[in-house]
Amino acid sequence: MDKDNNKTTFIFSSVMVVIVAVVLSVTAISLAPYQEKNSRVEKMKNILSSISITTETNQTETAFDKYITKQIVLNNKGEELTNNVKAFDIDLKKELDKSKTGNADKQLFPLFICNKDGKSFYIIPVRGKGLWGPIWGYISLESDMNTVYGVSFGHKSETPGLGAEIETQKFQQQFVGKKIFDESGKFVSVDVIKGGTNADDLHGVDAISGATITSNGVSNMLENILKNYIPYFKKQQTIAFTN
Repeated sequence: MDKDNNKTTFIFSSVMVVIVAVVLSVTAISLAPYQEKNSRVEKMKNILSSISITTETNQTETAFDKYITKQIVLNNKGEELTNNVKAFDIDLKKELDKSKTGNADKQLFPLFICNKDGKSFYIIPVRGKGLWGPIWGYISLESDMNTVYGVSFGHKSETPGLGAEIETQKFQQQFVGKKIFDESGKFVSVDVIKGGTNADDLHGVDAISGATITSNGVSNMLENILKNYIPYFKKQQTIAFTN
């Protein structure tokens, strides 16, 4: 074989491309189940984190099944649905994108009910936009469906030392004990306030210095997502008060 022949070079290159493509495809297919499992475990960890439960990777699924006692799917009116869709499998990003295509009436919202130390907690996934990309997380409410028990936030590309601080315990700890309803029962969410807030403010936390846009993103994220759950919470609160 003439190694200096252009045809030979072309054939050799083509064969190598095919071989590499096949190897990469086989590798991707073989690793897919492991990647999917890792993704599910990471999601479980984040959900549990909002109720202050941390686990080792090999214990996460067991802990999730132990503490998460019920999963509910709501529509955008806060009505509980009894379809075959599992709350855990709902992609919140895809559901929020439905509003951009005029399909807001088809949105689905997952709700996780937890039992910890004999008490019930309601865990809600949230998603919004920071300065450089998406931000997300989970917020847990106590049995009154009003008091924040904990939060867990994450981001894709916020600036270290600034917007990325939403992931820190210092920032997240501020939300504990805050209320999403005011004294009259009106939904007001929890606001991240630039310049700081008073210690007795039940509906506000201090913004991150130098990260106004990301801080505002957290505020908007909480309000925009939580409002979809308010009709359900109001109904449950009414039932609780009449029993």
